[in-house]
Amino acid sequence: MVEAVQDAGVVVTGAGGGIGAALARRFAAEGARVVVNDLDAGKARAVAEEIGGTAVPGDASAIVAEARDALGGRVDVYCANAGVAFEDGDLDAALDERTWATSWDVNLMAHVRAAHTLLPEWLERGAGRFVSTVSAAGLLTMIGAPSYSVTKHGAYAFAEWLSLTYRHRGIKVHAICPQGVRTDMLAATGSAGDLVLQPTAIEPADVADALLKGIEEDRFLILPHPEVAGFYQHRAGEPDRWLATMNHIQQKWETGR
Repeated sequence: MVEAVQDAGVVVTGAGGGIGAALARRFAAEGARVVVNDLDAGKARAVAEEIGGTAVPGDASAIVAEARDALGGRVDVYCANAGVAFEDGDLDAALDERTWATSWDVNLMAHVRAAHTLLPEWLERGAGRFVSTVSAAGLLTMIGAPSYSVTKHGAYAFAEWLSLTYRHRGIKVHAICPQGVRTDMLAATGSAGDLVLQPTAIEPADVADALLKGIEEDRFLILPHPEVAGFYQHRAGEPDRWLATMNHIQQKWETGR
């Protein structure tokens, strides 16, 4: 058992399925009291009933107060997990203001809004834990998905900023950056996901296991696919070579569509 989450009040957004549901189940198994959030109220209630938690459906940007009340007035761990992904293709196809606005709102600004609401209490208490489900796309990139890649980079940057700004005041931050995970979102990535992500895809429960281990070890960066660390170092150390490799994958995708 992970002592840091036993009897903790935990909120997981986008928890009606996929990674979010796996996180909710694992936190509950560790003895936490869990609020399950999802836009789909039926899915949120089903997961909450399964784990003995509380469903708080709705927009992830606006449920912190209700979730706090459901947990008896205190949120200890907030998992900003809700996300959206679009297979935009090239920039001509991706120039859809609604797609970009939705991606910014869900993948980044929901994290900012939640942290803004949570921080005053956490700073007064000197404790709080913010978990951001980012994706390896936030460290690297993803072919065929510009809005997802760019906004996930933003989510990672925001998690970094939170950590470096508030860690001396008791705020713990974790950024989860998996590659392919067998969820509906992976299926929605289409042929690009089939090429890049499916071959090494893991189960949502594997992501939850990685997070709990990261919490126990007090690590900021959580890599359910350990090989991502090498890719990240390669990208930083030899950017032109890395971009050439990614462009080769892009060309392979274009010819295979």
